[in-house]
Amino acid sequence: MTNPRDLPAVDSLLQHKQAAELVAEYGRGQTLNAIREELAALRESMLAGEEITLPKNGGILEAAKKRLQKQFQPTLEAVINATGVVLHTNLGRAPLSTVDMQQLAVLLSSYNTLEFDLESGKRGSRSVHAEALIRRLTGAEAALVVNNNAAAVLLALSALSKGKRAIISRSQLVEIGGGFRVPDVMRQSGAKLVEIGTTNRVNLQDYEEALEEPSALVVRAHHSNFKLVGFTHEPDFAAIVKAAHARGVPVLDDLGSGALLDTSRYGLAHEPMVQESLAAGADLVCFSGDKLLGGPQAGILVGKADLVAKVKRHPLARAVRADKFCLAALAVTLEHYLKEEAERAIPIWVMISAPLKQLEKRARHWQASLGAGEVVESVSTVGGGSLPEETLPTYALALRPPKLAAFQKALRQMSPPVIARVENDQVLFDPRTVLPEQEGALLVGLANALAMGAGGRFKKEEQE
Repeated sequence: MTNPRDLPAVDSLLQHKQAAELVAEYGRGQTLNAIREELAALRESMLAGEEITLPKNGGILEAAKKRLQKQFQPTLEAVINATGVVLHTNLGRAPLSTVDMQQLAVLLSSYNTLEFDLESGKRGSRSVHAEALIRRLTGAEAALVVNNNAAAVLLALSALSKGKRAIISRSQLVEIGGGFRVPDVMRQSGAKLVEIGTTNRVNLQDYEEALEEPSALVVRAHHSNFKLVGFTHEPDFAAIVKAAHARGVPVLDDLGSGALLDTSRYGLAHEPMVQESLAAGADLVCFSGDKLLGGPQAGILVGKADLVAKVKRHPLARAVRADKFCLAALAVTLEHYLKEEAERAIPIWVMISAPLKQLEKRARHWQASLGAGEVVESVSTVGGGSLPEETLPTYALALRPPKLAAFQKALRQMSPPVIARVENDQVLFDPRTVLPEQEGALLVGLANALAMGAGGRFKKEEQE
């Protein structure tokens, strides 16, 4: 059939029971659009000369339903991270604990005291909810929370060095994920960027010579997701601070990852800690909330009270302020640090501190449950622009499907989707980053993918 006039009218399709069900679920406007789009597609095919078998009304409505399901399919959904990358940027970095989320659900599904003082009955400040906790944890005089660390850096530079000199080593003019470049942010703030040293080496004398001219700020930026190795040198941070303070110039330390615990306790390289930077004399320190701190996306600025106050007064501060979810989630995360229970309550620290024997036990349980695969020694990584090249020993379940791409696609189509990593034609599933409450769903997803044949089911004994 090739005559568009044979297509049913929209009004006649809307009389069907199935159309009423679609209206009830998706709304009349969206249902109308889906029906019209389906009729338009059929009409276009007919006008192109294609021979079309006109589906019955129910067939057109079923096609419209599929269109609606696709349109309303969320693009942001929960997944199972079996990659072994603890702070996987593409998968949302640090997850919050289910206990914390239950607490937040009660708070955020109600009106709350975001900017209301219960004692006085008057308007309060949103800054009180997390900043007192931050000050207690770090020992800083004052704190400010904004929506991410890039905003914290931009805000501090805009408030303190617009139109003035800001000194930074060339070895720290880094670019991190998403195209965030330190020199671009500094220029955007209006600061006059003063580069010192060389790509691989900067000496204290370079800072001292640059400070001979009036300057507003000395900036140190953590290398974040790369290492400088070989013929390199950077002066001790405390020495940089001393040289800057001798000229009356404050120092801003951009730490990025936001470590409040000593990572060397877990067999990793030592990541600079916020407390250490403040102890070394930094006037301002900024860091992320969703990296090694293990909380929501946030930018946190701590330091001298007068400087933080000046930053808070800048007009840009309102544009980048944190919302109620960020502040509430950050507060419950910080409380775990104060209670010295981070390793038990904050998911990323539970993962980082997981005993190797426990990881092996979980991997072998997966193997036994599926009757497939091989348990292999492997390594996990921290990720998220933190601790580059540092790894943690782990055990993983390895599957070697004959159709690798098809198997991975089948896993991504599971509910929830399963994301793993591939090494040497094997798909590895690392228990370090699989949340305990997701383990059952993981095993169901793997069993289904194997049963579908996309992975080519193979028995344990066939590996031996």
